[in-house]
Amino acid sequence: MEAFILGCGGMMPLPNRHLTSVLLRREGEVFLFDCGEGTQVSLRALNLKWKKISAIFISHTHADHITGLPGMLMLSSQVDRQDPLFLIGPPRLAEYVEANRRALEMHINYEIRVQEIQDPSLPQDVFFGEGYRVRAFPLKHSRVCVGYSFIEDVRPGVFHPERAEAAQVPRGALWAQLQRGEAVQNAVGEVVTADMVLGPPRRGRKFTFMTDTLPVASAMPHIAGSDLLISEGMFDEANRESAMAKKHMTAADAARLARGAGGIKQMGLIHYSPRFTYGELKVLQREAREIFPETFLTRDHMTIKIPQDDGVLDDSKVSDSSASRDVPDSQDL
Repeated sequence: MEAFILGCGGMMPLPNRHLTSVLLRREGEVFLFDCGEGTQVSLRALNLKWKKISAIFISHTHADHITGLPGMLMLSSQVDRQDPLFLIGPPRLAEYVEANRRALEMHINYEIRVQEIQDPSLPQDVFFGEGYRVRAFPLKHSRVCVGYSFIEDVRPGVFHPERAEAAQVPRGALWAQLQRGEAVQNAVGEVVTADMVLGPPRRGRKFTFMTDTLPVASAMPHIAGSDLLISEGMFDEANRESAMAKKHMTAADAARLARGAGGIKQMGLIHYSPRFTYGELKVLQREAREIFPETFLTRDHMTIKIPQDDGVLDDSKVSDSSASRDVPDSQDL
């Protein structure tokens, strides 16, 4: 699984800093999280195939997160897309799509399925695929806004060949069935179940996208355990007053959420204020790393690999929603 940063900017595009968009690729499937201005340019620069995008997840309907969407919809017709495209986001997303289709007289030769999250105040699974699900959770911004977690299913434990041999299971197809978690019959007709030859279940990977929000403790259980958290870090602490007024986070706010949630392997900051040059962004990284050391700055066209973790499933390593000590109660949802 890989994440590609198509745009890391907030509010307005800058040279070499397009507006917010992140692409996630897993086993041949491709998903887009937000679609800011410049998304197509980055897709071309990274040689990514936009016709393979299965679903686009929109956090909210502010312009810097959706202005790239009309062009993407028209482009997909030009590249002879056949499969339906799912558009998932908060209320009024369908209105935005339809208004653009009419105003631009779009010729769309494939099916667009718009799925609005009817009650964005409730955490809920909004998309399912083979071996994964996508969960939306509420954020707190000046407009209805949600974050998303892409969560893989729990995987079977590590296969132990010596156990299969001891259980008299012939090599070959039966071993493959056991590794998939299926029961088989051994050479003498006895039933051998997967738990007899596999180690403890292993946690699947988790990718979380969270932007445009005040630092709310209610987000912690949803970002907890993420292999990769892409989070807004729009301002530094010197601009905290501006961040709060505009209902955004500082980089330090994001770091406090990550630390409080627990189990997060790394966090990439995104959605930078245009007031910061790339050189000046180092202050965001420094302030965040003082709280959550596994923080890095994203940049346009960055690729981040999310490897499989063969560690066993252990929910005790991930805190629950009680881990809210780092976030002021006044900013809770």
